[in-house]
Amino acid sequence: MTVTDVDPAIVAADDSVPRFWQGLGLPGLADVHVHFLPPRLRRRVWEYFESAGPLVGLEWPVRYRWSDEDRVAHLRRLGVRAFSALAYAHRPGMAEELNRWTLDFARATGGCLPSATFFPEPSAPRYVAEAIDGGTRVFKVHLQVGGFAPTDPALDEVWGLLADAGVPVVAHAGHAPVGTAHTGPDPFAALLARHPRLPAIVAHLGAPDYPAFLDLAERYERVRLDTTMAFTPFFDQFMPFPADESPRLRELGLAGKVLLGSDFPNIPYPYADQLAGLARLDLGDDWLRAVCWQSAADLFDLSAD
Repeated sequence: MTVTDVDPAIVAADDSVPRFWQGLGLPGLADVHVHFLPPRLRRRVWEYFESAGPLVGLEWPVRYRWSDEDRVAHLRRLGVRAFSALAYAHRPGMAEELNRWTLDFARATGGCLPSATFFPEPSAPRYVAEAIDGGTRVFKVHLQVGGFAPTDPALDEVWGLLADAGVPVVAHAGHAPVGTAHTGPDPFAALLARHPRLPAIVAHLGAPDYPAFLDLAERYERVRLDTTMAFTPFFDQFMPFPADESPRLRELGLAGKVLLGSDFPNIPYPYADQLAGLARLDLGDDWLRAVCWQSAADLFDLSAD
């Protein structure tokens, strides 16, 4: 195993995060799993988390219950040079309005990747095509919250559009934190069998079914994983990553297939915990450089300037 030079203790708190990426010689961080939402929906999401709703299942105080402006400013203090504004629809008729909001937010916010979502409904191919034409760089779907199967026929054309355009989708496809009939590796594997060129980023490394989702990332050229919440003390209480899978995780990371994700601001601990958890894996500085910046920079054509 390659020893990581960066001491996990360096990132004991948010104000030390810049020392982490500077020590790796990076221009900053790229976080593919950040949420910004319209105010009313944001309030409802935070209330759901903090009330331990059925799809959360445990106490989950939102750490960064701040205004949009304060959260953007905090990301910039951390050195997060590129981030998403992921929203996700949980019923018909809401995705298109969410997309208008998130794309307007990206246009007004330096460093934000234009982000959009979709839901299985007849209008989805039209508004997804419009979002792609409008410059969307990343989509988000949440199979658990949305309550739909990835193989829903209403989405078949949508997946084809994303594959043809090469625009990735961050997909909450795993069972974490509470599984449903449509989550887990089998439904997502069925989707990839139909659309093997789909550029997918599986959220949370597919927790808790890490090995099965590592298999999919190895099998499909355009399937990647994000680190969201994995390796943090909070997540390790319930869904620890199996130590014997670390060699495969290292190889996938060096191949550009593991990307930094955080779930900011909807996390019950400091942002720094995510980075300290990655450093504790001791997978090498080259792995950390790839995960924290270079792989996203390659995928989204980010400039280091």
